[in-house]
Amino acid sequence: MDKIKFELELPIHASPSMLYQYISTPSSLQEWFAEKVNSRGKIFSFIWDGIEEQAELVVKKTDERVRFKWLESDDDSYFEIKIQVHPLTNDVSLVITDFVDDEDEIEEAKQLWENQIEELKHVIGA
Repeated sequence: MDKIKFELELPIHASPSMLYQYISTPSSLQEWFAEKVNSRGKIFSFIWDGIEEQAELVVKKTDERVRFKWLESDDDSYFEIKIQVHPLTNDVSLVITDFVDDEDEIEEAKQLWENQIEELKHVIGA
């Protein structure tokens, strides 16, 4: 069954270069995204509640975006965190792209991301 893609745009008051550190390095991801994050090359291990999930870092563009593909996933799904700067106002947003198994899970997944980004804002004082 195909997964359903969704996007979520969340404004955040921080510079793109600082945000990039927080979305691309294991030590910074560990501060807001998962309880523990390790990496070996392009393979990142994320640990929540003692459960480890591994993802490959498939796209990494400095000050712009990161994209991870879950290793256990056998489809084209991924999750991406993109830093977007509005050309006129210079307002910064994070654009999250992720996938769910069915329509009923979209709102819950969005809420989970909103909570994670709130934690990031708290960590960086934004």
